[in-house]
Amino acid sequence: MTKKFALSFAESAIADLEAVGIWFKEQGAQEAGQKLISDVISQTERLSLFPDSGRVVPEFGVESLREIIYPPFRIVYRREEGRIIIVRIWRSERLLKLP
Repeated sequence: MTKKFALSFAESAIADLEAVGIWFKEQGAQEAGQKLISDVISQTERLSLFPDSGRVVPEFGVESLREIIYPPFRIVYRREEGRIIIVRIWRSERLLKLP
């Protein structure tokens, strides 16, 4: 039987998604923003079964810090014992800086 990892979002990732929603709302495209946010969240669901499916973040080279590329976003997560924490959701052209 495959081990299932708990999946959670750090406050920083939640803030990133909220900022995306606000931007789309300001552009008059709230529904498109909500769909994009939903799609981004859907991309993370596979991590509970396949925690190493994302690549190692190139800027850091740390095995436990990985990312899924979902254009135009980088979904950055940390793999810990038995759990996955989504830490940032950034536009892919931005350089990554963790708090």
